[in-house]
Amino acid sequence: MATKGNAGDVKGRNSISILVVAVLCCFFYILGAWQRSGFGKGDSIAVEITKQSDCSILSNLNYETHRNDDTGTDDSKEAKECKPCDKRYIDYTPCHDQTRAMTFPRENMIYRERHCPPEEEKLHCLIPAPEGYATPFPWPKSRDYVPFANAPYKSLTVEKAVQNWIQYEGNVFRFPGGGTQFPHGADAYIFQLATVIPLDSGMIRTALDTGCGVASFGAYLFKRKIVTMSFAPRDSHEAQVQFALERGVPAFIGVLGSIMLPFPSRSFDMAHCSRCLIPWGANDGMYMKEVDRVLRPGGYWVLSGPPINWRTNYKSWQRPKEELEEEQRKIEEVAKLLCWEKKEEQGEVAIWRKRTNYEYCQKQNSQPTMCEATKDNVWYKKMEACVTPYPETAGPGEIAGGEWIPFPKRLNAVPFRIASGSVPGVSAETFEEDNRLWKKHVNAYKRINKLIDSGRYRNIMDMNAGLGSFAAALDSPKLWVMNVMPTIAEKDTLGVIFERGLIGIYHDWCEAFSTYPRTYDLIHANGLFSLYKDKCNAEDILLEMDRILRPEGTVIIRDQVDVLKKVRKLVKGMRWNTEMVDHEDGPLVSEKVLFAVKQYWVAGENNSTSSQ
Repeated sequence: MATKGNAGDVKGRNSISILVVAVLCCFFYILGAWQRSGFGKGDSIAVEITKQSDCSILSNLNYETHRNDDTGTDDSKEAKECKPCDKRYIDYTPCHDQTRAMTFPRENMIYRERHCPPEEEKLHCLIPAPEGYATPFPWPKSRDYVPFANAPYKSLTVEKAVQNWIQYEGNVFRFPGGGTQFPHGADAYIFQLATVIPLDSGMIRTALDTGCGVASFGAYLFKRKIVTMSFAPRDSHEAQVQFALERGVPAFIGVLGSIMLPFPSRSFDMAHCSRCLIPWGANDGMYMKEVDRVLRPGGYWVLSGPPINWRTNYKSWQRPKEELEEEQRKIEEVAKLLCWEKKEEQGEVAIWRKRTNYEYCQKQNSQPTMCEATKDNVWYKKMEACVTPYPETAGPGEIAGGEWIPFPKRLNAVPFRIASGSVPGVSAETFEEDNRLWKKHVNAYKRINKLIDSGRYRNIMDMNAGLGSFAAALDSPKLWVMNVMPTIAEKDTLGVIFERGLIGIYHDWCEAFSTYPRTYDLIHANGLFSLYKDKCNAEDILLEMDRILRPEGTVIIRDQVDVLKKVRKLVKGMRWNTEMVDHEDGPLVSEKVLFAVKQYWVAGENNSTSSQ
């Protein structure tokens, strides 16, 4: 292996060039950290960031590659240079653009849903980082502190000042862990929930937080080894989801509107709403029915804030008690129709539990309208006011969808969907073989990029997640993986991923992802460009990868060599440093791996985009 210490011992390679590249990369990384942090301007936070700078983010890439996987020609002169976008696009979210959103109906929050630009309106440029952008703090410090330059929006510090959401201190934002519904902190609130819900047994692993704010609920659940998918619309509270992601918490821009949530049925162990302003009883309880769809049999739903305990709080909420009473009546009515069991109502918190199977519910007098059995791929499907059927059971004592397995045992146990034959072509044996294969791949990745398990990468995306085995092989309290199931994938295995105790989402990579720029520290793409070869432009996918990747973030693309050659040629003008390496089984395997590191640059810089 060619490294800075032994490059001269590697025969047949230009060791001096490799050494120079490594030294220059290290020099420019340290210089960039010094410049972007404001060091020398009295910024103590910047000093700390500079101390944490590790030039190995660039030099740890293994520059050794076999020439038989390359053309041997320099095509950099032929590469199209991709220009930076104007600085007004720093926080551009293509499918959640505010101007476009305002042209859609307000009914059922349709205007807050995904509305992507037509082809002629797409930006074909690189989204810049704001001036002064800094590498986020490592977890768990990032839970509590975010550099101000990364999301320079102070409105929430004013609007939510008395609710302990967020505070501005010098050159950082501080997140005290409070919320509208938990002014004493998320820890105290979660402790209250844990008196009813088994949050410490490993049985509750995946949670959904609707209308998440800055996601303090999800941030503090990590201590209990619970991974929470948080979402909120891009609305007047600017940067809620952006703050969540800067903190290192899983989140996406989304809303309960007219379209189904981008998750399969029976995904989450728990769902949560804390003053999320969702009209739960409206539209025949359609939103509660959607929560029921994504909640596993036996899962919990938590609702805190209005209208719970309206008799005591209607004056402080400044709402008519008759209105609140009717609101809670509708919620209780829908919960009964869904056959949820009310476990607790204490103060302003109510907790329901979904039944473990449908046998008990059939004895009810009122029967809901049941949805037709459909596949789980719900991309852009209209939400309906019907109830999703439970999986069939053999008797009243059986748990629909399979027994709950505690985490981390759940991670590698054969999921119910596979054991029951619900995923065509995937057996217990192929599941276990997939696990072994990805452990081998990830070990090879770690030999090339030694930062993968260091805590440097917190927010990770797998763009074509398969069975989730890449995420399972990475499993660590230092990171989380957004497992993306392409809507055109041959097999829909997102339900399998959730059953493993991982999180994920459906998405079509011909469109932009529902997130802010600079969300992810590391992006992994296995076979993605082969999958989309005849579907949409590879350049558009790469520009979207660049948009959601942090400066000095890493990309790992695994694909066939001919595909990777085309990809590498495209990114030569995108400010990525790249190197292609052989498959870990040797140079004769046609599958190769392209490693890339996005260069650090910010709005207003005029440096060339050509890869060096």
